[in-house]
Amino acid sequence: MNPRRAMPLRRRLLLAAAGGIGAAIWAAQQPLDKRVFRSGYDDVELLGKLVNTDRWRTVGLAAHVVNGAAFGLAYSEVLRRTPSVSPMVSAQVMAQVENVGLYPLAAIVDSFHPARDELAPAFGVRQLGQATWRHALFGVVLGVAGERVCSREP
Repeated sequence: MNPRRAMPLRRRLLLAAAGGIGAAIWAAQQPLDKRVFRSGYDDVELLGKLVNTDRWRTVGLAAHVVNGAAFGLAYSEVLRRTPSVSPMVSAQVMAQVENVGLYPLAAIVDSFHPARDELAPAFGVRQLGQATWRHALFGVVLGVAGERVCSREP
């Protein structure tokens, strides 16, 4: 892929969809990782209860999927600009940079979220492990999609 050429719209949309799917898979597996990490931290709940406590699951999942799709669009631009880097590596690096960059905000969430009394803590060693796992899983979904998109002829 020529880094100076724009990525075709269809490919960008496929990567946005992959980001949304990755976020949905992340959300679907959270009950399992809550058991494994012995932590009730839940990204969908955190996002949903930020806006609406009655329908927090629907609102939170929608916000999470939209965030994943936006991340997928950003990823498409990284792929365009770094054609010599493996799409899987790019996806994992991007996901973990976001994880490490945003994780300190968890302490602020624990102190100031409007529904903080209803939420499990977002800041802590277990929660960092959860977040790292979740971002790695998301990165795999996005990386697989990136590999497929980049292997196609322009």
